[in-house]
Amino acid sequence: MANFKTDSRIVLTLDAGGTNMVFGAMRGGEFIIEPITLPSNANDLDLCLETMVVGFQSVINKLEEKPVAISFAFPGPADYPNGIIGGFLPNFPSFRDGVALGPFLRNKFGIPVFINNDGDLFAYGEALGGVLPEVNEKLEAAGSAKRYKNMLGYTFGTGFGIGMIVNGELNRGDNSCVEIFCLPHKKYPGVFVEEGVAVRAIKRVYGELSGNPGHNYEPKDIFDIAEGKKEGDAEAAKKAFAEMGEVAGDAMATAVTITDGLIVIGGGITAARKYIMPALFESLRSKIYSLSGVELNRVQMKVYDLDNEEEFAEFARGEQRKLKVYGSEEEVNYDPQKRIGVAISKMGASKAISVGAYTFALDQLDK
Repeated sequence: MANFKTDSRIVLTLDAGGTNMVFGAMRGGEFIIEPITLPSNANDLDLCLETMVVGFQSVINKLEEKPVAISFAFPGPADYPNGIIGGFLPNFPSFRDGVALGPFLRNKFGIPVFINNDGDLFAYGEALGGVLPEVNEKLEAAGSAKRYKNMLGYTFGTGFGIGMIVNGELNRGDNSCVEIFCLPHKKYPGVFVEEGVAVRAIKRVYGELSGNPGHNYEPKDIFDIAEGKKEGDAEAAKKAFAEMGEVAGDAMATAVTITDGLIVIGGGITAARKYIMPALFESLRSKIYSLSGVELNRVQMKVYDLDNEEEFAEFARGEQRKLKVYGSEEEVNYDPQKRIGVAISKMGASKAISVGAYTFALDQLDK
């Protein structure tokens, strides 16, 4: 698609939370009005839908031009291509039996409506305006011929989310069901991985290791404890974040081995990256073995920390060498090193999701 940063079209957006809904409008990948926040009324379907209409209409009333679409993320399972929300939705219980939200809003406002999973939009935003183009630009500047078109985007927060980019396009799957949370937990057989990679996991592990399971600390408090800025068990705090990194890295290793692309991570918990990332990289760089004892890398590509300047330089350099074409004096460039990299989002998850929603709408309109 064309450069979304110079696109003059306006798209309405929504940050849909169980407590509040925040309505906005974007042009050129940037918000152009002050956001409008209204209570979600998530337990009452009629009131919730009425709130959405009021919210979007309030945004339209502030605009001088007509928006071309509505595009936003909604938390939980859905038939996203058809705009139907339904299933287990803890934050929106009134939607569980199924709500044709996209068609409802389209009929109300007379413009296309696009709804996606927040993990998908995070990855799409990073693919078009974040880590993916940034890495490719840096590779070009370093004189590397290597370029990346595939990426996995992960969000660390209330849950463990994922989005998948294949050849520069968002892969929503055939059932709108590209997920990571339900992979197995490395440490607890029969338990899904999100129990180890979420806000509740940090709190639980800190409570177990500190001997204070009834604490009321949030991850920010636990980070401050790890930093020595707040009273508590600093070692337990550090280990809580490290365990999250270890468990997340194990799940990522499975996914990235299959998809073979870059990894970008977002979410507020990444503020504790100094305690999370070493264990995460240790999982990605770990070994596995055949029954006869042959050692293999857990991930078949070499894994680099793209936020480390020295590692990025090695990542860009690879193992390039000249290779002669048999029977002639011709030489070709050959880089046998298979490699991927991991980076923390510079945009932040919220902005990346918004950019993803904006660009997804424009992309669909242009097809």
